[in-house]
Order: sequence, then C-alpha cells, then structure tokens
Amino acid sequence: MSINFKMIAKTFYGFEDVLADELLNLGAQKIVKGNRNVSFFGDKGFMYKSNMSLRTALKIIKPIKEFRFKDLDDYYKKIYEIKWEQYLDHSGSFLINSVVFHSKIFNNSKFTSLKAKDAIVDRFRNKYNKRPDVNSFSPQLKIEIHVNKNLCTVSLDSSGESLHKRGYKSDAAIAPMNEVLAAGLILLSDWNRISDFHDPMCGSGTLLIEASLIAHNIPANIFRDKFGFEGWKDFDAELWEMIKEVSLEKETHYYGKITGSDNFQKAVRISRENIENALFYENIKVTKSDFFETKIAPGT
Repeated sequence: MSINFKMIAKTFYGFEDVLADELLNLGAQKIVKGNRNVSFFGDKGFMYKSNMSLRTALKIIKPIKEFRFKDLDDYYKKIYEIKWEQYLDHSGSFLINSVVFHSKIFNNSKFTSLKAKDAIVDRFRNKYNKRPDVNSFSPQLKIEIHVNKNLCTVSLDSSGESLHKRGYKSDAAIAPMNEVLAAGLILLSDWNRISDFHDPMCGSGTLLIEASLIAHNIPANIFRDKFGFEGWKDFDAELWEMIKEVSLEKETHYYGKITGSDNFQKAVRISRENIENALFYENIKVTKSDFFETKIAPGT
C-alpha cells in the first residue's frame, strides 16, 4: 500500500494560487499555500508525477525531519541520528544546500552545510567503515537544510536541477524568460487554450513552447533527462515509466494556431531551434517581423 507523505513545491512569489490549482487538478491532498511555496500530501508515484507535470513549480522537496537544537553539538547529534542509510548507499554521493535565518549559532549557510556533512559522513563511517562522497555536480542525493532561529528542517530535493530547466532549450536569446515564469503568466492570463496565441517579441520561443505544452496538455518536464529522485535508493523505475506513459496518454488536440515573431534574425533562429527540440516544429510558426508593424488577426 502506498504511503502518503508531505511535500513542498517551491515557486515564484505571486504564483501560489496557480500552483495550488495545478496540484488540486493533479490530485494532491491537504494543499496549503505558503509564501513562494505550496505544501501538499501524496505518495511516491505522485511525487514523480508532480515533478514531471507541474508547470509553475521550481522544486519539489520532501521534508524528512524537523527539530529544535540548543547548540552546535545538539545540531550535529540530531543530523547524525537521521537514518541516512535509508536514502543513500555508503558508496553513493550527496550534496547539501543550506539556508539560514536569524540564527545565533550559525552565521553562514556554508558552515551549516559543513556541520551536517560531518554528521552524515560520521554516521556512515561508524556503521560501515565507509562513507559516501560529496559531489557538487551530479549527486545521487541532494539535501536541503532550512534553519530559522533554532528550528531546523531537513528535506530531500526530489527535483535535482530547478524544474524551469525543461530540457528543450539548446540556446537562448538575450535575457531569456524563465520557463516557470512563462507558464505562470500564461495560466494567469485569460487565454482559453482554444483560440490562437501570438507572441510578437518571442525571443527564445519560451512563451510559445509553454503555450503549446499547455494547449496540448503535455507534461511540462517531459523532455528532461533526469530528476533528483532517480538517484534515490528507493527509486522505482517501473513505476516511473508507467507514470510517464499514462501522463502522455492524456495529450489533447489543439485546433488553434500558435505563432511568434521577433525583429532579430538570431532570436528567430534560436526560437525555431528550441521549438524543434520540443517537437512542435509543425505546430508553432515563427517569422522575422517588427513589433510595431505586426498585424494580429481578430480573436488571437
């Protein structure tokens, strides 16, 4: 039987309502909006599905321990007591990212991470006479530590890289738009996902691609090569493949037109490359055009 647990989806300020609606439509339970985040409950399969499907989430983390600590030794002890062997092999690798607010014990996040690293390594060394490595580039387990005064929350990062990195961009124009920001703006607009969609300053094509993903009901992160949970000790590859297949079966047909234009030929070239990477080369058309000379058909 699947066990539900708490997760937190991080987002941009102002997107909390949109993200909460996404989670509700996806089937999340116990949804609570916060500041730049939304907490919810679901099982392992839902964690996989939310990483792949949510358009306005930047990261999805799984809290595993919350505690108060009196001093540095107490902090070390309580990190040490977490059963890290449930999440990571002694031959694996990990990385810790810490955020600290209003602490009298920690004056910087790096020292917070360093002390936690010592506790984790010591636990493995004492139990197995071996220890996992710290890997800054491609760790099997990414750990997030949040300290506010003397309250510490330890979480596992199920996403890995930020979820705005969809996987379809091979290049970007000057000042490219964040994919999560683009999707959120579209979802906040009054676009009905039926009428035509046009971006007269398309740049790298981000708004166009995100609009097409939304219109066709294609999961936002279907093109990503890897998620953080794939490196976890309890990763279920069979369940993950099944979730991807089921999600893709929900694709819908869009009868409108999605078009874009830009005054710079380089931007047009880049947007076309990204559109092709997203497999929308037959669905999205981009031309070189001056914004002030652009003519939009009624109903767009």
